[in-house]
Amino acid sequence: MPEAERDTPCGLHLFWDEAVTAYDFGPGHPMDPTRLALTMRLVEALGLSAGPGVTVRSAPPAGESTLRLVHTREYIEAVRDAAAHPERSDPLHGLGTDDNWSFPAIHSASALIAGQSVAAAEAVWRGETPHAVNFAGGLHHAMPGKASGFCVYNDPALAIARLLELGAERVAYVDVDVHHGDGVQAAFWNDPRVLTVSLHEHPATLFPQTGWSIETGGEEAPGSAANLPLPAGTGDAGWLRAFHALVPELLDAFRPQVLVTQHGADTHLEDPLAHLAVTVDAQRLIAEALHDLAHQHAGGRWVATGGGGYAVVDVVPRTWTHLVATAAARPVDPATETPESWRAEVYRRTRRPAPLRMTDGARPVWRDFDSGYDPADRLDQAILATRRAVFPQHGLLA
Repeated sequence: MPEAERDTPCGLHLFWDEAVTAYDFGPGHPMDPTRLALTMRLVEALGLSAGPGVTVRSAPPAGESTLRLVHTREYIEAVRDAAAHPERSDPLHGLGTDDNWSFPAIHSASALIAGQSVAAAEAVWRGETPHAVNFAGGLHHAMPGKASGFCVYNDPALAIARLLELGAERVAYVDVDVHHGDGVQAAFWNDPRVLTVSLHEHPATLFPQTGWSIETGGEEAPGSAANLPLPAGTGDAGWLRAFHALVPELLDAFRPQVLVTQHGADTHLEDPLAHLAVTVDAQRLIAEALHDLAHQHAGGRWVATGGGGYAVVDVVPRTWTHLVATAAARPVDPATETPESWRAEVYRRTRRPAPLRMTDGARPVWRDFDSGYDPADRLDQAILATRRAVFPQHGLLA
């Protein structure tokens, strides 16, 4: 988006229902719903939820007919059974396992999160708003018949499936979570109407051990998937270099009608479950870049979700608040102090001190890939491998 347009508020529907915090695997599980509540409290404390062009909405839980756009009837019944009998283990469906503990609200809360993302997609497609955000969503690992990686119902895949049902012919999905967006890729592996792009830590060092550069789509949809596995330890400069070496050209070639994005905050250097070294400041720049790409290539139609992120206090609320601010075209100056009322809320909930500013103090810069690459550098090797695997299938030069 041209700089002059950044000062113009974008219409935004922010989907939020306090009941999404019932998506709670229990004490000690990394997927702590406190991160959701603290994000919304920070959004409110900074005045973003009451800003011009912003509407805070809730949507009903996704019903069975909607859930079945991606998930099997048998699996939905298994999730309901897990809610009724959380003491049971159902490894066939990935429920009651080490990652995906069962709990009484497992169906209702999962369906509610899915309903928010589906409603966000509907609102954007029908022209009710150009942008929609559901930061409680982004549960991208869930498979049609199995829970995986803390994810029960795959809300990004359901949102995309609903867009296709409504008549969309080309939907692009960009996933910048530290983990490969395997569930969304699997849902549309053979569907040429959907382009899935994932930048993630290398599968040799991180769950779910998929997302290799050679994964480029099924026989019926060659080039429909693009995967860029990043070496462990990749920081701001490398992460931004990789993103800009891959995503803009693919979106330009694919010409999506809608852009759906997943903004897992677990790329952060403080995240306890992964090994990248990205800052809140770089995460904010990626959100801005995707906002601009939605305007350049998708008529401004943008559905954004959250995702992973397990630094509950220090990272997730700031990253996703920047996402909301970006979608509202009301960017928050990184030097802004976090509101005192929010810091008090953080301490009340967690007995931990809150970050004092909306920045990690980084000023990320990166080198454009087209200016040259180092064949001995592991990051550049990864970028080149992905471009060589997928670019020719879109008529692009690697």
